[in-house]
Formats: sequence, C-alpha cells, structure tokens
Amino acid sequence: MNANENPTVDKRGDALKAQRFQMLEDIAKELSSDSLVFPTCFDAALKLRKELQNPDLPVSRIARIVALDPLIASRLTHLASSALYSPDGSPARDLQTAVQRLGVEMVRTTALGVAMGQMLRAKDMVLFSDISRSLWDHSIRAAAASRLLARKNGRINPDQAMLAGLVHDLGAFYMLYRAAQYEELRMRPETVKYLILQWHESIGVSLLDALGLPEEIVNATIDHDQPRPLPETMRTLADVVFIGNILAGTHLEWFQETADPESGQTGEVRQRFAELLPQIKSDTQEMLAAFA
Repeated sequence: MNANENPTVDKRGDALKAQRFQMLEDIAKELSSDSLVFPTCFDAALKLRKELQNPDLPVSRIARIVALDPLIASRLTHLASSALYSPDGSPARDLQTAVQRLGVEMVRTTALGVAMGQMLRAKDMVLFSDISRSLWDHSIRAAAASRLLARKNGRINPDQAMLAGLVHDLGAFYMLYRAAQYEELRMRPETVKYLILQWHESIGVSLLDALGLPEEIVNATIDHDQPRPLPETMRTLADVVFIGNILAGTHLEWFQETADPESGQTGEVRQRFAELLPQIKSDTQEMLAAFA
C-alpha cells in the first residue's frame, strides 16, 4: 500500500498489521538507499552540519554560513546569551560573538536541535501532538542531563554528550514523522507508540550512521533503553547517555504517564545524582527556549 493513498476502508487485523510492516519496510529501504524522507527544515540543518565539518573554519566564515538560515541564527544568539553559555548574563550582541562563545560543535548541535523541533511541528504531526511533545521534552532533558553528567565526569566532552543525548531517540522522531504519512497509522496513536517502542533504537542507530554523525555518537545510543546494571563510574559516552536517559525519564516514562520516577532503577539513579536535578530542570528550560 502506498503511504499517500486515501483508503476508503478502515483497516483492522491482518490488514492493519500489513501497513505497520509496510512502514517498517519503507524505512528500511530508505536507510539502505540514502533516500531519507525528511521535511525541508531538516534537510537544511543537515546541509549546514556538512558545511561546518571542518573544525578549523574561521569564526567569521561560520557566522556567514549560519546567517543564511535566519531561524538557526536567531536560536544560536539566544542560546549564547542564556545562562548555559553566559553565566555572567552578558548577551551575545551579534552572530559572530555567539559562534565564538558556543564553538563549532555547539553550532552544529543547535542546527540539528532546531530542525528536530521544527520536524515535530510539521502539519502532519498534529494528530500525534501528545506523543511528539513528550518525546521532544524527553530528548531535551536527556541532552541537558548528559551535558551536566559529562561536566561532572570531567573526562568526556560536555558538548559531545549534549549532542548524543539530544539525538539518542532520533529513530523515534523519524518513525513518528513517517507514521504521519500513513492514513491508518495516523488514526491509531497507540499502534504508533508500540512500533516506536519496539523499533526506535535499531532504526535510530542506522539513521544516525546514514546521516554521517560521528561513530562515538552513534555507538553511545545503542541499546540506550535496554536494562543493564548501573555503571559504578561513568567511563564512556555510552554510560553518560544511559544515565542521562534515565534521569530524563526513559521511554516507559515518556510513553506511560503512570510510571513512578522514584521507583526501581530510575529512583536509584535520581537519588544518586539528586544534586544535579535542579540544574537539569533549569538547563532544560533554557534549551527548550533556544531550540523552539
């Protein structure tokens, strides 16, 4: 069944199951052929990331490239003026100052974050607004938590950790966007939740790899929702993302409002890193405002 057809009969049972598998099959084909289906705003962000791959680009050149996208440029200036990157409260009065303050890695991360936020605002996503909002809030909290955990660790780059936290559920974003293109799936948000829970990790790893993100970022997102013993010491970026994901509320929390964040492994992690929780909350609000 073509994703753009308008069926006249509400599919159930085997027919509905067939459309679920059709979406998964379509995604698999896209990932293997580099024909990824993204909205225009995401394509622009990916192009910007590619242009900024050279870490030795002069600040003035980076500022000129970023200035071509007014939305990303404004968000960069906002972020550089926030408490995250301006503890003394001094504003970034121009784009070049913002780029100098943030650094090229954070510029690329911001471009991707803005695109993710815009993707969830696509008109086809309206029927999934509750899921998309929960997913977006979770991803921002995971990014904020991962950044703070890396700073606390001292051996892991905080900006890299922030990027890994931000994109760890990109597979879920992509599945949600693609599901919105199938009439039968748009009618059944619970079915889409089920598909995301089952497949978002493996699709996410393939997606990040296809998009050309650094290998260490891709590897850090593998099996991030799978139960495992808590590491006594955070030694790797994957450890940071795993704990950051728990502090942000795992998929069980952002899909199930009745989940108790103070019980089980989640409660253990929240108690262990209790001193970070107020700062995670504060940084999350800053990032939500910057990436909106």
